[in-house]
This record gives sequence, structure tokens and C-alpha cells, in this order.
Amino acid sequence: MLQAGIVGLPNVGKSTLFNAVTRSRKAEAANYPFCTIEPNQGVVTVPDERLEVLGRISKTQKIVPAAIEFVDIAGLVKGASQGEGLGNKFLSHIREVDAIVQVVRCFENGDIHHVAGSIDPIRDIETITTELVLADIATLEKQRATKEKKARVGDAESKAEIALIDRLLPHLNEGKPALTLEVSDAEAKMLKGFFLLTSKPTIFACNVSEDELGAATRNPEGHPHVAAVMKYAREHHGAEACVISAAIEEEMIDLSPADAAEYLAGIGAESSGVSNLIKAVYHLLGLRTYLTTGEKETRAWTFTAGMTAPQCAGVIHSDFERGFIAGEVVPFADLAAAGSFAKCKENGTLRVVGKEYPVQDGDVVEWRFNV
Repeated sequence: MLQAGIVGLPNVGKSTLFNAVTRSRKAEAANYPFCTIEPNQGVVTVPDERLEVLGRISKTQKIVPAAIEFVDIAGLVKGASQGEGLGNKFLSHIREVDAIVQVVRCFENGDIHHVAGSIDPIRDIETITTELVLADIATLEKQRATKEKKARVGDAESKAEIALIDRLLPHLNEGKPALTLEVSDAEAKMLKGFFLLTSKPTIFACNVSEDELGAATRNPEGHPHVAAVMKYAREHHGAEACVISAAIEEEMIDLSPADAAEYLAGIGAESSGVSNLIKAVYHLLGLRTYLTTGEKETRAWTFTAGMTAPQCAGVIHSDFERGFIAGEVVPFADLAAAGSFAKCKENGTLRVVGKEYPVQDGDVVEWRFNV
């Protein structure tokens, strides 16, 4: 299962967010640096309103959503790349995840200590980026020295990797993440092999206070800190940012969906920031969902964007891919509008697809196979 690591400076709300996302109280959240030392891990279901609709159409007995894993990682401080604070542990834990959720403090509260003594989300982002970049530079310099030996004896792959490293190092020295360097498809494959921290897809979570959540969700540009983070993330990381209030989300851990909706409405918020964040991270990881439904079960199946019908059938069982014949596919929106598979067959929105079909997010599928 792919993992998203929650990172940020100490006391920005990482552990509180982790508890909210995982609907648990596994991570200690306290008003002092390095409250988290060893990472907490939790499996998170991906909110998907389509499942309830399909469940009603099929009169299903059980609904199974998709899931991803979140990891709460220790707070980083300036100098982490040289081992300051819990730097070495922090960096090793980030190296193990597939994507990064960087929590940025966008709220003022004199009772909650900030390691830099003031609230400045752009400074905080740059602090973390700098440490990750410095760690990547050190990694590349070591790799370059190793690859040079092979290149001297004519190893073509090592020569190509050195050429990419020589493009990456100046880019990183300008403080830019590796992910923002324009590369060819061949270079992109090589880049993955370098295991760089700044090559991981990233999303920024703007953590606002309870009384700001409603307004900041409706009009992010009206919140100076949130607007600044969104602009910076877009221009310097090619990344998205979303608005959350970790404290509010943690308060709702024990509430039913109906009570949580009533609570949010009471503070003027239309939706859960954490729910939107989970969906955004799922897509950030390159994951998509196809759906199956019947009387016994309605289920969301996770696949990687671009996978073909046989590959997606294999997500259920390897026999489905090995003996793939065809798939009966209808887009969710068409099935929801028609109200039944029979009507989709009548109006032509349900079709039979073959081995070359690239499965789309939201496809409702029944596979035909024979082994």
C-alpha cells in the first residue's frame, strides 16, 4: 500500500492532523517540539460518495472503500540535513514514503509555541525545502562519485545518469525541488532511481484556526497566509494546497457523519478539509478508483492511472488478468442517471471493452475471464 508522509516544523499540527485523518488518537499531540519521535502509521479510507449511490442501486449488503496509508513523521528543524534535532531520523522516514503532505501553520495562537517565534508560512516551507534540498545534494554528490568509476570504463547507463546529475545539482543549488526540473521520459525513470526527497509529489495543508475555517474554505484568497501558501506552492513547487483545521477535525473523530456535518455547518464550513485532503493525496499518488457492485458487496478498487483493463482486473485476482476476456463497463455518472444496468444496456452507455482499454476513474466494471 502506498504511503503519504505528514511532515512539517514542530508544533504546526502534524500529529493532530494524523489523528484526524486516521480517526484515531494514536499520535501524541503536545505543545513542545519533537513530541513525535518514531513515526505513527495508519490506514485511511478514501471518501467516495459514489459507493453509497451504487449500494442503493444494487441493494448491496456491504460497502468497501479504497484505502491508503498515512505516516506521521517527526518535526524538522533548521539544520536537519546536518543532523540537527531529529534530522537524520526525519529524513530517513521521508525517504520511505511515496508522497509528502507538508502541514503549514496558518493560524495565530500565542499559547502554542512556534520554533521560529512567529507565524510565517512561506519561511516555514522554505526551511523544510532547504533541508530536503541539502540532503538531496549530498546524496547526488555521493552517487556521482560512484557512477564516475563505471562511466570511465564505458558504462553507457552511468554516463547518462551523470549527465542528469549534472543538470540536477545546479537546479537544487538554486533551492528548487528536483520534481520541478523538466526531464524526458527516460530521465524521469533515472530520477526515480536516485531516491531523492524533493522528487516526491507534495501537497501543502494550510492549517487554520476553528473560527477561520469556514471563510478560508469558501474564499482561500481572502486569508493572507493561505493565499500566500497557495501562490508559493503553485509557483515554486508546481503543487496544490488545501485548507484544513486539524484541531476541528480531531474534535470530530468520535462524531457520526450526521453530527460531524451538523458541526461543520454550525461553524460555516461546507465540507471536511481532511476529507478533501485524503482525496487529493490519493490522486497525488497517481491512484484512481474503479467500482464493482452487486447484492453482496459494492467495492472501490485502487489502480494506477493509465492501467489497462486486464491489469485492473488483476487487482482483484491474478487469475482475472491471466484469463482476461473482456470487461463490461459503464461510467458511474451514466449508471447513477439511469438507475440500473438494464437501462444502461438499453441506452448504450454500458459497453464491452477489450485488452487495450485504459480504465477510467469511476468506471463501474464487471470482468469476464476464463482460466
